[in-house]
Amino acid sequence: MDRVLGLAVVWSGILCCGSVWGKYVKGVVNTKEDWVFLTRFCFLTDFGRLDFKFRYPKSHCCQNILLYFDESSQWPAVYKRPDKDCYQKEAVLRPENNQVINLTTRYTWSGCVVEEENGEEILSCVGGRSFRSVRERWWYIVLSKCGGGGLQLEYEMTLTNGQSFWKQHFSADEFGILETDITFLVIFASVFSLSCYFAYNLKGRQLLHTTYKMFMTAAGVEVLSLLFFCIYWSLYARDGVGNGCLKILGKILFSVSFLVFLLMLILLGKGFTVTRARISHSGSIKLSVYMTIYTITYIILFIYEAEYFDPGEVLYAYDSPAGYGLMSLQLLAYVWFCYAVLVSLKHYPEKQPFYIPFFAAYTLWFFAVPVMALIANFGISRWAREKIVNGIQLGIHLYAHTVFLVITRPSAANKNFPYHVRTSQIGILMSSPKEMGEESFPHHAYGNSSFLGDSQPNFTELFSIQSVSVKNISEAMGWKGQEMALNTEQKIITTSSPVDFSTTFSPATAPTSSALTPPPRYKMDLF
Repeated sequence: MDRVLGLAVVWSGILCCGSVWGKYVKGVVNTKEDWVFLTRFCFLTDFGRLDFKFRYPKSHCCQNILLYFDESSQWPAVYKRPDKDCYQKEAVLRPENNQVINLTTRYTWSGCVVEEENGEEILSCVGGRSFRSVRERWWYIVLSKCGGGGLQLEYEMTLTNGQSFWKQHFSADEFGILETDITFLVIFASVFSLSCYFAYNLKGRQLLHTTYKMFMTAAGVEVLSLLFFCIYWSLYARDGVGNGCLKILGKILFSVSFLVFLLMLILLGKGFTVTRARISHSGSIKLSVYMTIYTITYIILFIYEAEYFDPGEVLYAYDSPAGYGLMSLQLLAYVWFCYAVLVSLKHYPEKQPFYIPFFAAYTLWFFAVPVMALIANFGISRWAREKIVNGIQLGIHLYAHTVFLVITRPSAANKNFPYHVRTSQIGILMSSPKEMGEESFPHHAYGNSSFLGDSQPNFTELFSIQSVSVKNISEAMGWKGQEMALNTEQKIITTSSPVDFSTTFSPATAPTSSALTPPPRYKMDLF
């Protein structure tokens, strides 16, 4: 059975010494095949460089290193083309471009010499190759030996782009990712800090609701994700290797932040903490099932990307069955979001100042992710895809967090502020029986009345009591033996006896005992 050992293995930063420069690739090939892909790299137009060290038994001579670039007549014409044999795949190369490195002592530029090791002659080849082209190009490195006999090779390769700290170790499609991540890390840290400051103000007014805490969680996890990405790319910029675990952890945290934010949007659309105290049992089950499916799909995407993405092709994470599944779930979430917002507005039209801008802003957000994925798959050149998509994706997340921060800021000038029920009142609603309809908050336009005077507390709603059943009131007051009249709004009616103001008064005289009559007595009847 054919074996390929350590094919295009990138060592972790822990096992790699600090003297390594550029993208460092090391591995061993041992197979009966005659044409094997090793690695790929996107070189700059004038500063691309490949330094190599190859070793293999002289008895397996003579092997070649083939350099393909991304033109349709080159790499796409030979990769995964079972109808072409080794000779036909070599025939597409242009000799004038020096795309073949013959690993023999006869080819001077290969730097090969014969060494003896344990009584066996070994060909050791040490050299390099510079790359120049009219634009940034993907280059694909292949090992071949047409005519049979199999391949056996130990290889080390270092691929670089110039000498700059920000470019030397990066493939051209990765240029700017580190700078972009650092910039967004600073911005997201500022957003998270502002959310903490706003949360402090909201907590002082008993308006720090669960949905706002979810927003803070999403923003905080986003900051952690960018921090891990920045550390990974900084290590990679230093030694060309980095630590893959940091990158994976950054991706996981990025996905967690997205899922928490998505769940928060659906809950707000359904009115949770805005028009109702809790989600119905059936709604909770639907949300749990949906978020579980979404999470499992994300996990499948990570596994698919790690195990099934072909390193010989420049692929995007959403260019896979799991990626298309995520886009479908995103659109399904938008349909659910629309329905929830429309129902909330139907029952609480006074909440339009919040829900209309909320719905408009996040309609763009829901469609931004699928549109970005389609553009990345079909509209962006592969040699520029990763850096462009990284910036767009972070920009979409920043847009979503900034909009929510603005429309929920605790300010007297904010006409869109959604919360009007205090957290201390929700406990009363939650403890009430379900049949009384206590899940919904009382109608209240609210907005920013609590923030009109920051120096004084707002007592207008401090002692407000929600409408409850007559039975509860009578039990609480101990008036079980009395009947109380209720209007259609389930409120107690109190009346007083009429007062006769027709009495005429004589001119003021000295008070007498007969003149000291008691004042009229008011009578309160409970019907």
